[in-house]
Amino acid sequence: MSDRVVVALDVGGTGMKCALVRPDGVAVRTERHPTDAARGPAAVVDTILDVAQGLIAKARADGLTPVAIGIAVPGVVDEARGVAVWSANVGFRDVPLRDLAVTRLGLPTALGHDVRVGGLAEARLGAGRGADHVLFLAIGTGIAAAHVVDGVAGVGAHGAAGEIGHIMVRPDGPRCGCGRPGCLEAVASAAAIGRRYGELAGDGRGDAASSAQGPEQSPGAAVTAAVVAERAAAGEPLAVQVWQEAVDALADGLATGQALFDVSTIVLGGGLAQAGDGLLGPLRAALHERMTFHREPRLVAAALGDEAGCLGAALLALDAAGVRATDAARVPDHQEER
Repeated sequence: MSDRVVVALDVGGTGMKCALVRPDGVAVRTERHPTDAARGPAAVVDTILDVAQGLIAKARADGLTPVAIGIAVPGVVDEARGVAVWSANVGFRDVPLRDLAVTRLGLPTALGHDVRVGGLAEARLGAGRGADHVLFLAIGTGIAAAHVVDGVAGVGAHGAAGEIGHIMVRPDGPRCGCGRPGCLEAVASAAAIGRRYGELAGDGRGDAASSAQGPEQSPGAAVTAAVVAERAAAGEPLAVQVWQEAVDALADGLATGQALFDVSTIVLGGGLAQAGDGLLGPLRAALHERMTFHREPRLVAAALGDEAGCLGAALLALDAAGVRATDAARVPDHQEER
């Protein structure tokens, strides 16, 4: 077994998932650290580099040889220049993160977008493994995608490829955070589903919702998409309506994506995908109805969970080091430190 490892960091607004990963895709050590983005972007950069330096030292202490670093961040990322162009979550503005890491840590470093690296991991190590053309969709507070062809995620001319959440699906729909009305993200993200349910319940249509509250949902609390999914599965009429509206919008967005990319597999990740067959079943049916001459893609749930971003960052690092990961593996939970 090779003693080479890469250092992988998946940076979010709240926390970082970090790992030492072997060339076969197996994580031999995992850690989680707070990001504390409220301290400002300079402090976040220092934390990223401190954590990476700590992992390098631990690898060497264990007789391993770190050969590269992979870092995934949210927002707009110029991967060619290694610059975190913009991120609302961590406050980055034109941060040359790759060069900062190389200067301080002395290892080849790759910088990637969090959703794109998650898609890369799912395509090469997860639910899309074995497919040459994969579209990965992360559905959470927002919606973003990664188009992976032959194990490489498309970046775009300006580092902004994959913004499928901003396809307009409902011209008369709610205004999106980007400023336009009716974007897919404004209709079918987890945040949008909870908001839509709350709006309709507030219009006097929430009697069934009130009676259906579970112990996890306190009176007056905002209803989450997970709760809407549970209530829809139980047949509560308002939840069924809201859930079907979201499914139809997602199907429209995926049909557009299939017309553009002609993929063989679509992988759904993010919080909303945890609804499982409650989402996949009706979404498959709705997408099937929208197919004409386009080949219908296989629609599956993501397999790597919240470790996809970290494993994807590791893949970027392995690529930077000229090493290709070949085996899929989940991060072993028992080796995680906090």
